Amino acid sequence: MSVRFAVAGTPGDRRVGLFRDAVVGRGLAEPYVVPWVDVLAGRPLGVPEGALLRIDSPGEDAATDELLRGPGDPARVGGGSAWYKAFTAGLERLAALPGVRLLADVSEIGVMFDKRRCHAKLAGAGVPVPPAFEAGSYADLRDGMAGHGWARVFVKPAHGSSASGVIAFQAHGGRIKAVTSACWIDGMWCNSLRVRTVTEEAEVRRLVDFLGGDGLHVERWFPKASVGGAAFDLRVVTVAGTPTHAVVRVGRAPMTNLHLGGVRGDLDVVRGRAPLWERVLEVSAQAAACFPGSLSTGVDVLVGANWRSVAVAEVNAFGDLLPGLTDFSGYGRDTYAEQVRAALDGRR
Repeated sequence: MSVRFAVAGTPGDRRVGLFRDAVVGRGLAEPYVVPWVDVLAGRPLGVPEGALLRIDSPGEDAATDELLRGPGDPARVGGGSAWYKAFTAGLERLAALPGVRLLADVSEIGVMFDKRRCHAKLAGAGVPVPPAFEAGSYADLRDGMAGHGWARVFVKPAHGSSASGVIAFQAHGGRIKAVTSACWIDGMWCNSLRVRTVTEEAEVRRLVDFLGGDGLHVERWFPKASVGGAAFDLRVVTVAGTPTHAVVRVGRAPMTNLHLGGVRGDLDVVRGRAPLWERVLEVSAQAAACFPGSLSTGVDVLVGANWRSVAVAEVNAFGDLLPGLTDFSGYGRDTYAEQVRAALDGRR
């Protein structure tokens, strides 16, 4: 009997399309699509028995977002706790499907979507990570910074993704500076595709207190290496525990996310420094080893300003959306084709 793939995702989403192309490219039938909206709404899920099920991101579908966070503008910031509760319930429903073989462990996905738990897991395994603490308000943030003696931090919603609500924050005496993509529009905090700088403490307090209700993960600022005057980091994709793809993300802002103005840089900037490149691969594999049941991870690796030290900022369950990027070993496979190949080979 031929192998049949299935994918939990949003029909029409480019993630689903790229995975479909990788499956069909191996001469297999198109993957069966399990819409996230059906998973979350409790509708019947007719997944073929014996299918290899890939769990992908719910994406930016408005109907799905409403089931995850409740009614409201999908561009709004916040609602992470509600999102996480509904999302993990959906994961458990997928895990309970009879006769289906999952390509990821749902409990591991749950950990990766809680920055506090993920950080603790990595630190416990000896993976280098920036020191961190938890906060629930602006007062907690300032008290924690003072207690640790930190002047610069990254403030991250515990269950956020795509830099939603992230704040690069610094305080020197009575002066503060916050860089974020969150902005107040029509009576709500919303995501913007442009980062902005805020120096009014009252506005930063309102934003942090708003986000704090869902929990905050606060990391000490890690001074990053730069090229051409712009800081960079790396997204390293692992497949079956092995680093296979990497992209350098260069940005003028503290957040290098490509949708926030970051651009792809030259990977040879890092590969050309053999000891550094080996260290990047080593810590990426270390991070992936913390999630042995997951076919793929996206590891965000920070390179220090000294071009020697490295740290893992995050591990992403759905960090493989890098269109057009082929493996650095030279086989010409994108992240999806590499995963299909590993799944067919029986590797996890």
